[in-house]
Amino acid sequence: MEKTTYHDTFFDQLFIRLFAYKMSNAVGERSNQSGYDGFVELSQKIMRGRNSQQQQQLVAVVLQSLVPAPVLWGIRTFFSPTQLVCELNAWFATQLFEWLVGPCEVKSVEITTASGQTRQQNSNVHIKKCRYLEQSGCVGMCINMCKLPTQQFFTEKFGIPLTMTPDFDDLSCDMVFGQVPPPLETEDAYQQPCLHDCAVTSDAPACPKVRT
Repeated sequence: MEKTTYHDTFFDQLFIRLFAYKMSNAVGERSNQSGYDGFVELSQKIMRGRNSQQQQQLVAVVLQSLVPAPVLWGIRTFFSPTQLVCELNAWFATQLFEWLVGPCEVKSVEITTASGQTRQQNSNVHIKKCRYLEQSGCVGMCINMCKLPTQQFFTEKFGIPLTMTPDFDDLSCDMVFGQVPPPLETEDAYQQPCLHDCAVTSDAPACPKVRT
């Protein structure tokens, strides 16, 4: 699959530097590369010598360092995950995270709320081809460094449920705000073997980095 070429804007580069700085402080190491390559290299450094839970916990620290605790408390306390709140989060995600995941768009989706009710809403952020997954070529990085900690961050810290479902065939992903994330063990991602572009390809039937 041909790698996508990105032309980061000034603001894209600012976001990349900010995230890389936070990750560098958390892991206690610096990257030898600049830009998005350096950002991905720091992700790889976080993975080395840490099991999946430790990786997720470190990323959780990085995410929390980006948003002041009073802001998290205020959103969690005063904004319940109504249809409007979920749809606004989806819209903001397309504006704020394109530098990280590549082009994305909001789509309609049917969700099942925590109370068991179903409703149709425009809260599915469809990532056409995830930049992070394409650059890393790693199932473990996708799940441990992005999917699980991001789901937990929004669900627990913001109080807005989020389920992320990557497609490892075409590298797309769906981020559904308002949908309570299921246990990883029940998802297809848990059974996903290593990708062909993975730096450390394993012959195991499922990516071993997810199960450590």
